[in-house]
Amino acid sequence: MSDDQQSEPQQRPPGTLDVMRRKPDHGEESYRGSGRLTGKKAIITGGDSGIGRAVAIAFAREGADVLISYLNEHEDAHQTAKLVQEAGRRAVLVTGDLRDAAQCQTVVDQAVAELGGIDILVNNAAYQMTHETVEEVTDEEWQHTFDVNITAMFRLVRAALPHLGQGASIINTSSINSDQPRPTLLPYATTKGAIANFTAGLAQMLGERGIRVNSVAPGPIWTPLIPSTMPPEQVEQFGKNTPLGRPGQPKEVAPAYVLLASDEASYISGAIIPVTGGKPIL
Repeated sequence: MSDDQQSEPQQRPPGTLDVMRRKPDHGEESYRGSGRLTGKKAIITGGDSGIGRAVAIAFAREGADVLISYLNEHEDAHQTAKLVQEAGRRAVLVTGDLRDAAQCQTVVDQAVAELGGIDILVNNAAYQMTHETVEEVTDEEWQHTFDVNITAMFRLVRAALPHLGQGASIINTSSINSDQPRPTLLPYATTKGAIANFTAGLAQMLGERGIRVNSVAPGPIWTPLIPSTMPPEQVEQFGKNTPLGRPGQPKEVAPAYVLLASDEASYISGAIIPVTGGKPIL
């Protein structure tokens, strides 16, 4: 075990960036936009850190204004908003718990009011915890995981639909767990399977409206969620079982979202894009 791995501090979920010793790379210094999302308006849930922050940076540098929905990680969210603004785009922050149906509606209402509409909905917020046995999973945690990971996704889509026109894009964050469920992440993995099916069904339902629906399935990506939801021995091994032999960085996932949000993906709907370091999703 390296010194960095030994000293990565454990956190309470969902975790924050400031406590992490090995900071994730969200593309702050490396992402270069080329106008692929010019004039578009996007909602990103879980946009304060991790994959959500990387997507917010990429979208802004591609020309989109962004609403960032987050739970209570205020410092991280404000830093993400600053990065969006430095790209010359509008950033709107909305804090609150997406388990609450009213909060899902608030996110959509704020996007319409402050951005002037919605072209892209990125459903990325998620909750997970690690357990060795089924008996450790309480009814409360099972329900909490479903409420955050899939029920909120449904509610956000339903609330956003009146504002989504021809060419709009819905992008749901699934996971390699939708295809290869990790038993110690049983509630989380189960919701990710549900998201894959939700995406496939919704794409067929909304096709006649010209709205595309896709999902990105990340493998092991280094974010605050990892040291806040996994024991130290699993954090130390995180990502090493991939063919590339390492965890991915959030910046390595963001380009998949840019593609699916852009007009270049005009004939891509109902797809799952794996970003897994070589672990197959078939």
